[in-house]
Amino acid sequence: MRIVSCGSPVGRGALVGLTAIALAVAGVGCGESVELPDLFVVQRTGAGPKLTMVVNEGGAVHCNGGPTRQLSDAQLVLARGLQEELQTPSAKHLTLPPRPGSVFSYDVRDAEGTVRFSDNSAGQTSVLRHLAYFVLEVEQQVCHLSG
Repeated sequence: MRIVSCGSPVGRGALVGLTAIALAVAGVGCGESVELPDLFVVQRTGAGPKLTMVVNEGGAVHCNGGPTRQLSDAQLVLARGLQEELQTPSAKHLTLPPRPGSVFSYDVRDAEGTVRFSDNSAGQTSVLRHLAYFVLEVEQQVCHLSG
């Protein structure tokens, strides 16, 4: 997601003026943009088409290289919480093998490392189950990829 702020803050309120000051202090001028980092990248394989989902700190999401879509505020809060809870397993490069009958496998990368698991892996924590549900919800409701 890119944030661009240009123009005079006169008549736009103090918030716009403070934003312009903050961007100026950060070294970003008119016409320049700030790139927000990705929270995580999920690659899902298994039944059906493969899915690659990139979730950005600002709530932008890309599914399979498609157009930029925007998460709802609630989905963004959830994504940030998931990313925070994934830091420890990701730093440990947690890998949980699939058991027979697995439908989906997930490869999640963030700034800390990688987590690999399947929908039926033994030893799943609640964050992994919540992540799988988040991916399905965003795939269907935001990216409109499946039914």
